[in-house]
Amino acid sequence: MPETRGGGDGMSRIKLAGCTGRISVITLTNRQARQFLLLKHGLLGSYKFSGKEGALAFIRQTGCIQFDPVDVCGKNAELTLQSRVKGFRKQMLHELLYKDRALLDYPDKNLSIILTEDFPYFSRYRQAARECGRSFEGLAELEKQALAYIAENGPVSSDSLPVSGSIVWHSSIHWSGNWGGRTNAARAVLEQLYSSGDLIIYDKIGSRKIYDLAEKYIPTDILEAEEPLPEEFAHQKWRMLRRIGAVGLLWNRPSDAWLNIWNLKTAQRSEIFRQLLQEEEILEVRVEGIKDILYGRSVDRALLDAVQQNAFCTPRCELLAPLDCMMWDRKLIKALFGFEYTWEIYTPAAKRKYGYYVLPMIYGERFAGRAEVVADKKADALIVKNIWYEDGIRQSGAMADAVDRCMRRFARFNECSTVVRQDK
Repeated sequence: MPETRGGGDGMSRIKLAGCTGRISVITLTNRQARQFLLLKHGLLGSYKFSGKEGALAFIRQTGCIQFDPVDVCGKNAELTLQSRVKGFRKQMLHELLYKDRALLDYPDKNLSIILTEDFPYFSRYRQAARECGRSFEGLAELEKQALAYIAENGPVSSDSLPVSGSIVWHSSIHWSGNWGGRTNAARAVLEQLYSSGDLIIYDKIGSRKIYDLAEKYIPTDILEAEEPLPEEFAHQKWRMLRRIGAVGLLWNRPSDAWLNIWNLKTAQRSEIFRQLLQEEEILEVRVEGIKDILYGRSVDRALLDAVQQNAFCTPRCELLAPLDCMMWDRKLIKALFGFEYTWEIYTPAAKRKYGYYVLPMIYGERFAGRAEVVADKKADALIVKNIWYEDGIRQSGAMADAVDRCMRRFARFNECSTVVRQDK
């Protein structure tokens, strides 16, 4: 089988089989299913995505990437992109969000980054935030004050908005987060106006959010667009199809991959799968050793056909984000790859098996292990504290070289000039 070289995705020299009519079920070996996921995500073979445009293309493929503010060696969204996008730097995502305005900070699968053009599809959430806000006495007046101040003075943070005092806040009003209780009134009103779509996040300085009027940055035809899918079932269907595309393969089971799709119960989920199959938006995929049928998007049919050749692709070593979209269903990852991952950031230290912020590590077609890596900005060094290899992984010379290259790339991504390997 040919080895892939050069640009494009990892299957660039493999002839892609064309669709010759609808086949209701595709059968893959376990290895072929793994290859498909890794190639779709640009994690195997040569890089499929490159530079800032590649970062935008990957987010377009997935619909959204998750945001988390913790920064040990890059934030989750940045980590997601660095593993797939050749030459990715953190500034690229910052520019796409706050200069180009091609992307928005907005909840989708929990806190996320979405395409600006998809903003109309989430109008039901903004309306729900407005309706919930009406139940808070005095909030409407605070909103007027905040909007008037921002209109006159420009972008603000909760530290610079001249609204004093605190209010009792319930998390039900702020569907994009999990905070509640008594909180700073300036913070509360800014978050409320953000949730209702009157404000956007204009910029971030570290973890500090700066807000400005949405109308200044979102094109009018997007900002004022009608809800494209006003009927709830149609909206759920759109969201589910995006999530299938984001992961690559999913099954009809409860899953974290469906998080924040409101009112999605088992009956609705099953009916949506049935309709998407009937409409030929998705394909059934049977994988050896897995009892449940998996489903992939029909637009990925050529790649599904191609991996049936069992072609060899040049292996890469990459570190994945803790909330990486390929791993939104960790039970599926365990079934396919035999890799079990728990993000232990919220696990008490005494009960952690590995560490506070540990990243899954891929080499070739397998999860080779996991790594605890810290970017020490004062020392200008990337500290590789530990690597735990999976049982059965043979640490060859080629793999060791690939891990070294990965860590050097990861150091550049974190703007560190040296790598300190404490794991050796």
